[in-house]
Amino acid sequence: MLIGLFINSTNAQDLAVLKYKGGGDWYSNPTALPNLISFCNANINTKMNPKPDVVEPSSIDIFQYPLLHMTGHGNVFFSEEDAENLRSYLISGGFIHIDDNYGMEPYIKKELKKVFPNEELIELPKNHPIFNTAFKFPDGLPKIHEHDGKRPQAMGLFYESRLVLLFTFESDLGDGWEDPEVHNDPQDVREKALKMGANIVQFAFEN
Repeated sequence: MLIGLFINSTNAQDLAVLKYKGGGDWYSNPTALPNLISFCNANINTKMNPKPDVVEPSSIDIFQYPLLHMTGHGNVFFSEEDAENLRSYLISGGFIHIDDNYGMEPYIKKELKKVFPNEELIELPKNHPIFNTAFKFPDGLPKIHEHDGKRPQAMGLFYESRLVLLFTFESDLGDGWEDPEVHNDPQDVREKALKMGANIVQFAFEN
């Protein structure tokens, strides 16, 4: 019944923040998405609302947005209702980007099994279209922040061969989107993060 609801919505070119349960800080990196939205509106011809909305996984409101963004440092919990709604959203054409702000990985992998029990996160090859939409990233996902000395990984969930969910791990794109004074990242690092973010937005809006 819900399939395709967001397609004709007035928010059809907006994104929203996913407010999940479990106690993790879903609200972290408060300046990140406004900065990314501003960058996208200026560089890839989007017309997104400057301030992203906040939606919950079980809400029908998620179907208004082609892209949901999720981040945090810790625990994530999806109820069965959350999982069913998210699965319907993704199957109907939605896209979720989960950016691990450090510490989400074990929790999100467990909860995604509720959404797609028979699917595994698969690392995307460097030549995947998401690295070549608006900007070129021949080496794949850029490294923005160092945590455990691991390489950055872009992990995807697929439904009927369509990439429906992207989990960015050991990259911390959101930190690179934040205001410059928050992490004191060099301009070239912030630019890489914003360009990769723009690729994700464009991919989500066009696929």
